[in-house]
Parts: sequence; structure tokens; C-alpha cells
Amino acid sequence: MEFRTLRAFVEVVRQGSFSQAARTIFATQSTVSKAVKQLEDELGAPLFDRIGPRVKLTTFGEALYPRAARLLAERSDLLVELDEIRGLQRGSLRIGLPPVGSARIFAPMLARYRRTYPGIAIELREHGGDQLLDMVRTGEIELAATVDPNAPEWHSQEVWRDPVMAVMARDHPLAKAGSLSLDALRDEPFILFSDSFVLHRMVVDACHRHGFKPNIAVQSSEVEFILELAASGIGIAFLPRLLVDQLNAERICGVLVTEPYIEWRLAMVWRNGAFLSHAARAWLQMVADQAD
Repeated sequence: MEFRTLRAFVEVVRQGSFSQAARTIFATQSTVSKAVKQLEDELGAPLFDRIGPRVKLTTFGEALYPRAARLLAERSDLLVELDEIRGLQRGSLRIGLPPVGSARIFAPMLARYRRTYPGIAIELREHGGDQLLDMVRTGEIELAATVDPNAPEWHSQEVWRDPVMAVMARDHPLAKAGSLSLDALRDEPFILFSDSFVLHRMVVDACHRHGFKPNIAVQSSEVEFILELAASGIGIAFLPRLLVDQLNAERICGVLVTEPYIEWRLAMVWRNGAFLSHAARAWLQMVADQAD
């Protein structure tokens, strides 16, 4: 049963004739007749008693008419609602953000997005990169900000890139170095994010490439806690430069890691082939505008 045939049937009832119905829906009388005949064939029953130029509903037609009118009304309401969503008057932005860097990078964007699209509800999830990707994979969220996974499964749009720096207490012997190699830190205890964070894997992989296994003293998912541990002299933490620039220079400092150069590349990620809502597309456009 098609909306096209239902529309023709309802207009014939409303107008009382095939010819007038055809003028109302901007079709030929033959087109309207064929649509009604198709509907009758599908239902296996006549819908009209044709009496001269006028038509009268059969019992089957009387049963169908209110339901057909209701279906067409529901369709119309749905199209209006979808138009509102397309116009970003309603809807939701389901997005995942990592603890690392989100306050600095995304808080201003979210505030601007909210001002621009006040009717869009923002559903925010905050986790490490691996967990966020799982949530995108299952459809719980549409978009996630994570270190670009660079895999065929994903589409991505770059947001930010920064070098990774070694973060340590201000009185650490290496604190005054202009830059350093991971080799210089092979005997130091490391303070890393939990292993669900891509930054954890980046640092560990870089150590393995340099021929040593890092001595991981503490793992945490809390940025502030990691910074406090590093400031207390427990070990060396690793953070992108945008976070290091905000540190309290009296207690803690960051030194650029140049060998190897570790780059933290944050991107918005979504499933390859996924249909993105208009709210999600508007967010990606805002991210792109920010990058420019």
C-alpha cells in the first residue's frame, strides 16, 4: 500500500469526483483512476460505487477512508518534524570526548554549538579512546574525539595536533633540558593513562621501538591526578603540549620528547558508511570552521 494511492483515494472522497480530485493533486484523471484501481486490486474489493459523474463509498471504502486519512496526516506530521530536525530546531548530538584536552579544545565549541542550536540536546560521554570507539561501533554515540585510529573502519576529521611532552617535577634533574630522548627516561618510573587510552599505547609502543619496556609506576584516567603525581616527583607523565602550557610552572614542567617525536593527533571519528544526523554534521562543520 503506497501513500500515492491512498492520497488519490482520499482526495476522490473529499472532492466527490475523480476529475476534481485530479485537479486538486495536480494529476490527470487517468492517473487518479489508475491509482484507485491499484488500491482496489491490492485490497481485493471495490472502494467506490460509480454513479454517473459522482462517486459513493462502498462499505470497504467507508472502512478504509478514516484510516487512510489518519495515515496521511501522520505522514505529514512526520515530514514536518523531520524538517524541524533538518533545520536543527530539534534533535540530539550524541558525542564522546576524552578527558585529555577536552576542556581546552571542546568546551568553547560546545558552548558555541549550544548558542547556535539551542533546540539540540547534547548527549555527552567521556571515556578513553578505545571505549569511545566501541560506543561509536555499536551506535551508542555518533561521533567520538580520539587519537585518529587511521583504519578503514573509520572516517575522521582532524581537530588538533600537538607534540607529546614529558612532564616532571620542577626539581627533576632533566627539568631544565630543552628536549630529550626516550632513552634518557628508560630508568625513570612512568605515570601513564590507563591502557584504554590511546596515549598510553603511543608511549609504550615508542619505548618498545627504542628497545626497552617502560617501568609503569601508576596508571590513571584522571588528568589532574596524573599531574599531581608528576609534580610530587613520583615519576614522568606524558601529555600533549596544549595541556603542558597550562601547568603551574612553580611545581611542574614539560620537556619536549624529540627522539622519537611523538605526535598527538586528535580527530573526530565516525563509522565508515554511517548516516550522520544533521546535528552531527553541524558539529563537524563547526569543528572544521574552528580548525580554519
